[in-house]
Amino acid sequence: MKTSKKIGLGLLTLGLAATLVACGGGGKDKATDESKASGSDGASSDKYSAALVTDLGGVDDRSFNQSAWEGLQKWGKENGKEKGTGGFTYYQSNSDQDFTPNLNTAVNDGFNIIFGIGFKLKDAIAEVAAANTDKHFALIDDVIEGQDNVASVIFYDNEASYLAGVAAAMATESNKIGFVGGQEGEVIGRFEAGFIAGAKSVNKDIEVDVKYAGSFGDAAKGKSIAAAMYKSGIDVIFHASGDTGNGVFAEAKDIMKADDSKKVWVIGVDRDQHDEGDYGKGNVTLTSTLKAVGTVVEDIIKQDQDGKFPGGETLVYGLKDGGVDLTEGQLNDVNKDIQPAIDKAKEDIKAGTIEVPQKP
Repeated sequence: MKTSKKIGLGLLTLGLAATLVACGGGGKDKATDESKASGSDGASSDKYSAALVTDLGGVDDRSFNQSAWEGLQKWGKENGKEKGTGGFTYYQSNSDQDFTPNLNTAVNDGFNIIFGIGFKLKDAIAEVAAANTDKHFALIDDVIEGQDNVASVIFYDNEASYLAGVAAAMATESNKIGFVGGQEGEVIGRFEAGFIAGAKSVNKDIEVDVKYAGSFGDAAKGKSIAAAMYKSGIDVIFHASGDTGNGVFAEAKDIMKADDSKKVWVIGVDRDQHDEGDYGKGNVTLTSTLKAVGTVVEDIIKQDQDGKFPGGETLVYGLKDGGVDLTEGQLNDVNKDIQPAIDKAKEDIKAGTIEVPQKP
């Protein structure tokens, strides 16, 4: 596997300009000199267009898909593009069966680069890219090897989740915390592994209840899982479940609206979910893990426009290069010792002193 890393980008705060540093040889873009000057397929910059195909939950999931869409919209606005064919757009997937038809529609609509948002699109991206070698594709959260027209993107979600675990363990009053995952697999497994490791680093005896909803688009299931967890005495839940997590927030807010004497918290995922925790009299969002999906979408598009598409490579983003992080949220309001502990853990992870597990 050809692997590239962004070094020292500060992606979450400092913008996009960067140079790929290849490890183990790196991938070589096979574009002609003409296409290198004008973007994939030899399209001039004013004709260049980009699209994404969502995972379940859609561009209003307040999480992963929405972050990608925000990045695409930002690129479009900065480049004078309009939403639609010839500019930028998204194709909504309401089920797994929509992935391949949506990708084929994006190809037929003439988009120069097409993003698949989420590991569940891996097989569909591999198939459609193999049949359309003149188009460029990017897969977020999984790896496709041996296809020079596909760039793969992996985030070290376990590193940000470790910080979330530290925060949860220091904020809980019951020493019982919960993790709600969307669908079991390698990606969400990284979230679970990091969260548990971070929590155990604070208190090895802390109880961590793990439940999976089996879906990234089932808010009702998320709400019922959260209800059972909070009823059992858990007072902090970290969700990595897309739109399903909106149900976790809904349950926490309902509890606080009914009786705010017993504090319950939610840790958001992929983007700052502070607003999702607002229930009028207060806010249930303790903090949120951040994942620079939108920024990476912008960056890959810009590379493609410059004729430097990282085809055949795997781009890896972690704490060290600003690809993931944790918000301050309400940590200082809960316990002023939390943020210093987070900061120390962050530096130790960057230095390699702490090695965060990737599997539960």
